[in-house]
Amino acid sequence: MKLKAPFSLRLIKRRMPTTLFGRSLLIIVLPIAVMQIAVTWIFFESYWQRVNGHLTEGLAGEIAWVIRAYEDDPTAAGFARLSNRAEQSLDLSLILQPDAQLPVRRHSAVFGIDRALQRSLSERLDQPFWFESTRYPAYVDIRVKVNHGVLRIIAPRDRAFAAQGYIFIFWLTLATVLLTAVAVLFIRNQVRAIERLAAAAEAFGKGADADFKPHGAKEVRQAAQAFLAMKARIQRYVDQRTALLASVSHDLRTPLTRLKLELALAEPSARGEAMKRDLAEMEHMIDEYLAFARGEGGEALERTRLRPLLDEISDGAGRAGAQIRVVADQWLLATVRPNALKRALSNLVANAAAHGAHVEVAARSTPAGGVEIVVDDDGPGIPPDRFEEAFTPFGRLDESRNQNEKGVGLGLAIARDVARGHGGEVTLDRSPLGGLRAVVRLPG
Repeated sequence: MKLKAPFSLRLIKRRMPTTLFGRSLLIIVLPIAVMQIAVTWIFFESYWQRVNGHLTEGLAGEIAWVIRAYEDDPTAAGFARLSNRAEQSLDLSLILQPDAQLPVRRHSAVFGIDRALQRSLSERLDQPFWFESTRYPAYVDIRVKVNHGVLRIIAPRDRAFAAQGYIFIFWLTLATVLLTAVAVLFIRNQVRAIERLAAAAEAFGKGADADFKPHGAKEVRQAAQAFLAMKARIQRYVDQRTALLASVSHDLRTPLTRLKLELALAEPSARGEAMKRDLAEMEHMIDEYLAFARGEGGEALERTRLRPLLDEISDGAGRAGAQIRVVADQWLLATVRPNALKRALSNLVANAAAHGAHVEVAARSTPAGGVEIVVDDDGPGIPPDRFEEAFTPFGRLDESRNQNEKGVGLGLAIARDVARGHGGEVTLDRSPLGGLRAVVRLPG
């Protein structure tokens, strides 16, 4: 019994980047980020807090002395002497606010730097107090409740907090940004080599010859060189097959031509007409064999308007007696091999016209940027469980729907071979007209 992964692990897996660039960047940047966070946490929780603790203890001691001195002599003259001495010796500004109360709210500083001052003042002072470290950039506002009012003490910020902490954060952030930028540039350069290899493989699979040179990391160059070697072997095989087909075509058509000439010169007879029909059927079968084996024949990709192509195919198939309706935008374009696509669609439309009285051919663009061509008929159709069997080369279906009565069962196989050569696909389905629907999907 296969155990399912916990939901949290499945959620993380779904959230993980799907591209090599994203995953490589995550592998490099995530440890850097974790390390920087750990260093920052250790810095603030140990060194910086300890330094701030020493500073705030000294400041709290001076404030406690100021409060005791004021309580010993709360007169105006005594406060004036205390204020002057605190400003000259301790760099503290004193303001007496008679009948005032301590504020209720205050804004806390980031990174919890107020904790050390809060702790030191609580240990040194018995009176209620309030302070704020964010109102003034260079000062700390401390207020202590005394008899008949509040004593406000303005202290330089560097007397309570170590200013070097922000510089540390700045350089740490700058280092993280620089490391991330270097990682992005390096990973992007490595991934670009793989993307070019993938693009070259896709272009070769569609029959295009893309100029490609191996580059990148050693492993990527090895994969690229293996691809080029494979491409050369496949190209040699294709060239040999093309030469063989040309020879076979010539060797087969020569005796057929002689037989047709002899029958044309012979006296008309029923036997002669039967032999002519046999020769025509044999020639048609040879054409299908060669069309299937030849594939796309090295035809170049072109930006083609589909509506004229569909009209031409439908006009030819309509001579079989079926009513054919074409629905397509006049300006719908696709990058295809026109002759190969025409051969594939001709097979589909002719097959639909041979088994149905009404045929509809529709072409439209897809949201992904490709093209979809649909051929519907109102014939007997094919059982859904035999859709894939219909694409088998030389295959035959039952009496209700024979895919190629005159040929050898290559019509749908040729159509799928051409579509896949374009990077697309041909599928079958039930038609709204009651018969068979053939769908040709081509990429943009």
